[in-house]
Amino acid sequence: MTDIRVPVLVVGAGPVGISTALFLARHGVGPLLVEQRDGTSTLPRAPGLQARTMELFRAAGVNKEIRALEVGDSHPYFEGGIIQVRTFAEIDDAEVLEAPSLDGPTVSPERVMGCGQDRYERVLAELASDAGADIRFGTKLTSFTQDEDGVTARIKDLATGEESTVRADYLVGADGAGSKIRGALGVERTGIGTVFNALSVYFRAPELTKVLKDRKFILCYATAAPGTLMGLSRLHGADPWLAAPLYYPEKGETPADYPDERCVEIVRTAAGVPDMAVEIVAKVPWQGAQLVAETFRRGRVFLAGDAAHVHPPAGGFGANTGIHDAHNLAWKIAAVLAGTAGDPLLDSYDAERRGVGGAMARQAMVRNRIRHGYADEETRASLVDDIIITLGYRYHSDAITGGQPDAPTLSPGLELAGEPGTRAPHVWLERDGARLSTIDLFWGGFVLLTASRGNGWVEAAERVAKQTGLPLEVHVVDGRELTAVDRDWAAAYGVSADGAVLVRPDAFVAWRSAGKVADQDTVLAAALTRASGLPPEGAA
Repeated sequence: MTDIRVPVLVVGAGPVGISTALFLARHGVGPLLVEQRDGTSTLPRAPGLQARTMELFRAAGVNKEIRALEVGDSHPYFEGGIIQVRTFAEIDDAEVLEAPSLDGPTVSPERVMGCGQDRYERVLAELASDAGADIRFGTKLTSFTQDEDGVTARIKDLATGEESTVRADYLVGADGAGSKIRGALGVERTGIGTVFNALSVYFRAPELTKVLKDRKFILCYATAAPGTLMGLSRLHGADPWLAAPLYYPEKGETPADYPDERCVEIVRTAAGVPDMAVEIVAKVPWQGAQLVAETFRRGRVFLAGDAAHVHPPAGGFGANTGIHDAHNLAWKIAAVLAGTAGDPLLDSYDAERRGVGGAMARQAMVRNRIRHGYADEETRASLVDDIIITLGYRYHSDAITGGQPDAPTLSPGLELAGEPGTRAPHVWLERDGARLSTIDLFWGGFVLLTASRGNGWVEAAERVAKQTGLPLEVHVVDGRELTAVDRDWAAAYGVSADGAVLVRPDAFVAWRSAGKVADQDTVLAAALTRASGLPPEGAA
């Protein structure tokens, strides 16, 4: 029996668990991650990485490594949208079901990219290990308990049978839709439940490229396959293709009713080419469901990704939303462990990410209904553009000062204007001849942005940092230290030359003052301590 002491134990080595370990390690916290599988995914699942996800990898300093995995330029595929045909051979007659906005040069410094989970998961794991995470595959969590001071867990090496006791300050359950950690906590879920059953069929069919005439798309549905609606994707940019025929348990069907021969016929029928050569590579059954946990935190245990919220894959929100969970939680845990934040900040993880998880789950259901042909006009009218769901959501929590409590989590339009609770606007800057985004300024701690050294905010920040003992970095965008090159940054952030904006490590606005205030020190100290989950008198 071995005793292990770590600050954070992460369970589950999918994109969410590995990203949690990476972000923690990049914030100076060395987590232990355990995964009962013997390695990372070998299939190109979850192939679309959103601009916001790439921003987080950019902030963590690993976006170049992830971007290098892209095969060619995948952006045209995203621009092709969601289309539907009778057969793939009739691609010229495709109907566009959705044409989502996903990024843009005035919205984000990053673009969406296609890459299979089999590639980016492996690289993320390597990067997390290099940053200080201890990742152990073939290792199972067998039990855990928690008390006021931490979590005690038992883990087992499945190859040797050796058991260890792990003592951690916090436990993060990123163990998927069937989360045993969620079950052990007794956390219930609410939502619609299972809405369809599907079979991911990975296959090779060289002739299909010619059949599709190089038409670019995120997803193409074919309606000709008997008894099912088959979706086709190649966002990951390399073999194999991915098809997702539906099956119907209510009709007595199971995955066993889909042997390779039947899957080949489904692909051929959907393609409209009866004799097309098709090689089945792998088959994975799964459920499309909409369920959200009643809480993402219970004591010192947190749920992230599918363990916290599941929804149909329509929109590609699953892995991306989970990675956003991971970052929101990681920087907060790191701050608490460093003594620069209080425990109430961890409550804001539940408040913020559960609101977003629920909103995204609802939007995934809207898309699912539209794509499967049973959406009414009210459902269609409730569709929110992808760029709002991925970049334009709003946080509501006690860590935000001056937010709009009645404003929806997902607004009808993209409103990134520096309001507290929203992602800080992206503005291109120059510093010493180098180009960077405002988004590049946010990672390690809180940042105060202002337009002048003469408006008093720089001196106020220095006094507040000393008074509270909290790290606070100041950036002056005045045309000398930093220069905005594409638009006026103050106007983009909704402040005047006398104003200031307090931005969190995750690039979300915690507070702003549009102009002068009578007592800058008091106002700024109150906003900073609140954003850190500390009492008004500060951390000193």
